[in-house]
Amino acid sequence: MQIYVVKPGDTLFSVAARFGLTSALLAGLNGVGARAQLVVGQTLVVRSPRTVHTVAPGDTLYSVARRYGVSTRALYRNNFALGGRPALRAGETLVISFADDDRLGAIRANGYAYPYIDGALLDAELPYLSYMTPFTYGISQSGGLLPLSDEALLAAAARHGTAGLMHLSSLTEEGGFSNERSSLLLNSFEAQTRLIGDVIETLRAKSYYGLDVDFEFVFPQERTLYADFIRRLRETLNPLGYPVVVALAPKTRADQPGLLYEAHDYALLGAAANAVLLMTYEWGYTYGPPMAVAPLPQVRAVLNYAVSVIGREKIYLGVPLYGYDWPLPYVRGTTRAESISSQHAIELALANRAEILYDEAAQSPYFYYTSPAGERHVVWFEDARSIEAKLRLVSEYGLTGVGYWSLMRAMPQNWTLLHALYDVETLL
Repeated sequence: MQIYVVKPGDTLFSVAARFGLTSALLAGLNGVGARAQLVVGQTLVVRSPRTVHTVAPGDTLYSVARRYGVSTRALYRNNFALGGRPALRAGETLVISFADDDRLGAIRANGYAYPYIDGALLDAELPYLSYMTPFTYGISQSGGLLPLSDEALLAAAARHGTAGLMHLSSLTEEGGFSNERSSLLLNSFEAQTRLIGDVIETLRAKSYYGLDVDFEFVFPQERTLYADFIRRLRETLNPLGYPVVVALAPKTRADQPGLLYEAHDYALLGAAANAVLLMTYEWGYTYGPPMAVAPLPQVRAVLNYAVSVIGREKIYLGVPLYGYDWPLPYVRGTTRAESISSQHAIELALANRAEILYDEAAQSPYFYYTSPAGERHVVWFEDARSIEAKLRLVSEYGLTGVGYWSLMRAMPQNWTLLHALYDVETLL
């Protein structure tokens, strides 16, 4: 696997020819149109196929898989352009295997999705995942579960052999995290008992694989109560076959100040849960100054602290699949960035004839452009280089896997890279 950075004068055809590929294959690996225009500084993931198959009339995904002794899931992972669809088109070329397979090992991959996700996008992403986590079951004013319309997501996951993780958070009916709701629960053994009963009922009724808990902005004085609740969940759910994962704010030391961090005690929560997700993103965020969403030095700093108090085999690294577009000049308290997909970032650069630059320290791409109205902007996003840098941390640190926030925006290169670098475990 190689990552090529587009230079002036490059076309999809010329880059494909340079590596001995067809432009259709190169386009498929990167989720771009076969005649797409390229942007200087854009990345293209290059892979070398060993065995390919040209679809003949009457071929099905299952017949092709059976002919070559591979799984349909492997065909989907080798061919992002299939989009997870079962129907094949006569004349299209499928990659059966790659000549450059040299993976770093096996990992687990999780991704979060809202119920309103585009169905075609979800179908394309699910074959690459061990888990899919619908977002989210919240807590009602009475301490019960707020419902979630997750049936369509779970049905899609089941079709692709991807396990579902139930997501429990302190989100309210209005969609915001509430430390009052979490406090209500953490300070009442009886309320916890009722909620855990509701959780078990949901896990069973919807055939969930396990539970993922994300309480944010917990009151600092409830740090131990939160860890006790996670431990109680684990001790109750594990005998029933359900693991418990807890999400952690990105801390670099035990006494890190701030409401987001203080009740997330890495040592206590790491011991209480079966696994943890490090939410290593949002350094660049909607109301903050322009910068990378997940600068590599900051991600490393969180990892260095996390592995000092939590077993590496318990840790999932959070990976963002989005970027931000800031109007300039940035004014604290006034400027609001727009959250965008990496695909849209490329489109913006193309439409505004911007060259994509790369910050070697942050390991993140960015570019400047001027809108038709004359407003200056800067965009920080993720590309193949920045995603590869994060994915390699899993092997370097000996982590169990990755958790993607989120599946809502397309980033085909991520899935091509994930499949090139790791064997993602299938749990169903």
